[in-house]
Amino acid sequence: MPESKKAVGTRAKKIIRILAEEHPEADCALDHRSPFQLLISTILSAQCTDARVNQVTQSLFKKYPTPEAFVQAESEDLEEAIRPTGFFRNKAKNIQACCASLIRDHGGRVPETMEELTALAGVGRKTANVILGNCFGVPGIVVDTHFGRLSRRMGLTQESDPVKVERELADLIPPEEQVLFCHRMILHGRQVCGSRKAQCEICVVEMVCPKEELPS
Repeated sequence: MPESKKAVGTRAKKIIRILAEEHPEADCALDHRSPFQLLISTILSAQCTDARVNQVTQSLFKKYPTPEAFVQAESEDLEEAIRPTGFFRNKAKNIQACCASLIRDHGGRVPETMEELTALAGVGRKTANVILGNCFGVPGIVVDTHFGRLSRRMGLTQESDPVKVERELADLIPPEEQVLFCHRMILHGRQVCGSRKAQCEICVVEMVCPKEELPS
């Protein structure tokens, strides 16, 4: 029998509190000094680890510090610079198209609304929520593979579609908690609640987690 919204809400409050105590240091794992750098880094992070992206962007942003520099870059040079992140041809194409839009439509600045961000090449709702939450203080739920997996295991949603997970959790998590809660869930997914091995024996959420969809 499905749980009541009240029961799920009560569990969510407990998980928010527990993870805040366990991971007070949780923050955006992508190194950046500006909204523009975070935008490019998040595009590169698709199907790639944040650690690998950070290695690449150390030199990438020195070579291409502005949207204009990315637009003017030779495609082959940009592809080679971001090759370690995977899918480098498509990412290079999206980055150059995205930067062209920033220059043409936004005066070279990163826009501050979901609608404007998702109109940029290579930017979906997840990327937009990363930018909005970390750079502009706009509440939002970032649904990456870790967040989606943990949300289902912890019984906070039964949805698998990222947009549906985002909307359901946005109603469940208070706006002022959303950005940090996502960071903490993602960190917990990396360190404890892995896709192949959920380390329930050391998990601080274990007592309130229904352990849905655990690997056999």
